This record gives sequence, C-alpha cells and structure tokens, in this order.
Amino acid sequence: MNKLTFMSAVLLCLLLTGASQAQRTRRPQPKGTVCGDPTLPCRTGDLKFEPHDLPFRLPPRAVIWGSEPFYAVILKSIKASEQDCQKFVPEDERLAAQALFPRHKVFTDRGCGEPGETFYEGTLSSAHFMAVYAGRTRAEANAMLARVKATGKFAGANVRRMSIGFNGT
Repeated sequence: MNKLTFMSAVLLCLLLTGASQAQRTRRPQPKGTVCGDPTLPCRTGDLKFEPHDLPFRLPPRAVIWGSEPFYAVILKSIKASEQDCQKFVPEDERLAAQALFPRHKVFTDRGCGEPGETFYEGTLSSAHFMAVYAGRTRAEANAMLARVKATGKFAGANVRRMSIGFNGT
C-alpha cells in the first residue's frame, strides 16, 4: 500500500509540474491595433463600433479583447460615475471637434460597463470624457497636444496614455 501511495504522489507531482510549465510558456494574448485615422478602413472583426468609439482591430468572434497602449489628448471631461450613463459629451460636440482633427479620431467615453460596450483603461472612473487619438509615442502625443492648444478651444487639454477594450460576454 505504501508503494502505491508513493507512486501516486510522484505521478501527481509530475502532472502538477507539467501543468505549471505549460502555464509559464503560454504566449500572452496579442493586443489589437488602434485605428486612429478615421479616414482609413479598419478591420474590426464582427464588432461594429459606435461612431463615438475609437475602433481597434479584433480577430473574428472575439469575446474579450484589448488594444495596444496609445496616447490621447483629453479635450473635455464631465464629472460622472461609471453608473451614470446619461452624462456624457454630446455627439454634436464630438463631431465639431472631429472637424478640427480630420485625420485623428475624436472619441467619447459613454460606457457603463455593460457587455457589448467598449471601455477605456487609464482614465478616471469618476468622469466621462472626449479625447482625440494622439499616436503611439509620447512625442506624437505632445505634437497633438500643441495642435489642440493652438485651436484655443479646449482649456485644460492634457495627454493620457490609455488603452481600449471590448467585453462581448
């Protein structure tokens, strides 16, 4: 009986070691590329983004997916909790800002954390915002911030590093 118990314990250790090794060698999930220029096409898999969303590339039938990190210039913030879905920057304001930056997507946060909605990481949970895509690097973001400030329309504009995600569950 002791020999059987010993063999079972050895077999269990080998199985656990193999599972642990498999977890360490698993490749991280790739991140979706942000489509920051609204004049160019963007393959977003099965997902249809809302006009106020910043689209990013997703594989077909993606359920939970995130984008690569990027920079945005926050143009406007509205104090609102995550559950306050009725407070957000109106679409006519977003469209007016989009006209100023035709090659950089202007997007707004309207999410309430519902399945099927996009969400943004790297922003305050106590505010909804309007922002303009500013690139992949800090240098691109600083150049976009200078362009935003040159309009004289967005007091308090600031650079934020963020990412966008989608939860389709």
